[in-house]
Amino acid sequence: MTIIHTFAYMSKIYISAAVMAFCLLLPPNLTVAQTSLERDDRHTATLISPYYFGPNAFPVPDMNDGTVSDELRIEVDGDCQPGDRGDITRDIFIRTCIPLFSDRVCLSLWMTAVEWYRNSERSMEECRLVPASGTYDIESGRQVGDLYISSDILLLREGTRCPSIALRSVLKTASDDGWHLGRYYDSPGYFFDATAGKSFAIGEWYNRTSLRIAAQGGFLCWQTDNGRQNDAVMYGLLARLDIKRFFISASWCGYSGWENTVGNGGEMAKDRPMVLRSGIGYRHGSLEFDASYQYGVRDFPFQRIRAGVIWHYPAFLQNIVKP
Repeated sequence: MTIIHTFAYMSKIYISAAVMAFCLLLPPNLTVAQTSLERDDRHTATLISPYYFGPNAFPVPDMNDGTVSDELRIEVDGDCQPGDRGDITRDIFIRTCIPLFSDRVCLSLWMTAVEWYRNSERSMEECRLVPASGTYDIESGRQVGDLYISSDILLLREGTRCPSIALRSVLKTASDDGWHLGRYYDSPGYFFDATAGKSFAIGEWYNRTSLRIAAQGGFLCWQTDNGRQNDAVMYGLLARLDIKRFFISASWCGYSGWENTVGNGGEMAKDRPMVLRSGIGYRHGSLEFDASYQYGVRDFPFQRIRAGVIWHYPAFLQNIVKP
């Protein structure tokens, strides 16, 4: 029986590795953009950046804290995202984290399940993407967002002196059709990032109160035209204070593309979005309730108010995955 269990467990490991390799190596061109700018001049900015689209087109990714979830997590959030140009977006965001046969490996999936938007005349004009008729005949509506598929790997466990290090490999699909409305790119993308994090005990309740600091660096890319893409450097800093069942967090993160450096229209590229985020949460048993606020500092003319709930299943690995 021991041999059978060992064989079954090793089979699960190989399946896990295959799934992770699929998510890690899947090229973005397997999901082809349906709308092309057809620009041959690579020295001209395409204006395909978060500034000219909706807040869910390719937002600054939520920052990891240097860990990988060893629990099954299902998250549902409600967002309200007012824009600086008079537009507004309300949406339902969903995310799940699934441990894959080890507490070092996790498969994460997230997307905007549905968004309700109202474009202003100014936002439609600035994004320069209007219906073919040239009129603002569609100023509000509903859209389904892109699906993100992420493989999360814990490269190094946290020690007494060394931080934990986690690697993410994320594919963004081109599952939307909001190009002509200035909502989504209708093109694939991906990013890789590594995050190092360390927790520090505070006060007498060292096992209940801690401060965690994390730093992130990575590479992000999205298609802007057939055969052309914008490459960006990712960065971020995070601080999180855990007090028994409560937590408070703050982060600064963003990414910086290259089109702002081109000679023709580089100053209009707006491909360096930067945001500040703050959050607060409370966990009771298997449920976690949280709320957060996001402010666009640069090239991201949106704010975001989010409230949601996360269901945790801590025994997932023991009861479902492992023999």
